[in-house]
Amino acid sequence: MTPKIICIANQKGGVGKTTTAITLAHGLARKGKQVLLIDLDPQGQSATALGLRPEPGAFYLLTMGDSAPESAFVRQWLRETGRENLRLIPGDQQTMAAQTVLNAQDKPISAIQQAIHRFGKDGLHYIIFDTAPSVGGIQERAVWASNFVIVPTATEFLSADGVGKVIQMMSVLQEKKKWKGSLLGVLPTFFDEQTRESKATLELLQGAFGASLLAPIHRATILRECAAEGRTIFEKEPDCRAAQEYQALADLVVKY
Repeated sequence: MTPKIICIANQKGGVGKTTTAITLAHGLARKGKQVLLIDLDPQGQSATALGLRPEPGAFYLLTMGDSAPESAFVRQWLRETGRENLRLIPGDQQTMAAQTVLNAQDKPISAIQQAIHRFGKDGLHYIIFDTAPSVGGIQERAVWASNFVIVPTATEFLSADGVGKVIQMMSVLQEKKKWKGSLLGVLPTFFDEQTRESKATLELLQGAFGASLLAPIHRATILRECAAEGRTIFEKEPDCRAAQEYQALADLVVKY
């Protein structure tokens, strides 16, 4: 079985990438899918949000070769999350150093795709990348390794610019690097129908992306509380609107 690879990416921070990555991963796991979440963000927030500690697993995944001893070492960084069907390769500040190593070794655009081949016999249905907004070639390599990309964007005017940069990067990868993946959708986050800016930004996104615009995730204080407590929304309040919206995203993803 070949897992589907999904990259959560934006060139701007603070748009809900990590929340989307961990919640989608857990939503898919709750549907009985075997999921591996890989934290490629040097802040290591995926681990923290799942109640674990940041560790340099992603650094070793990105920098180690594919020999049997090296693969065995990398696999030592697989972490059980305490959620059925969901495992994590955590990241930390050393992930930033991996960019220097990748450049020094002149690793190809396919470097991350090659790195995750070691999990090909794990029976995974999905591998999900949480990426940083500006780690240079790591995000590009993560996108190139992916079948689909989800681009979260806060529904505020300044955030929409980051979406365009990711779409442009994807276009360049398709044209110049023969990337075969595609945009799964642009995901509006922090949507507040009570504010004029939020509604206006959503209209702009609808005009720009049409059918590629996913149903918005409403602003919810409870999502911030979840991250602080190391729980997902499905564990804290599974019947709330935010949980329903993210579960709907997971339901959509399994149709691809």
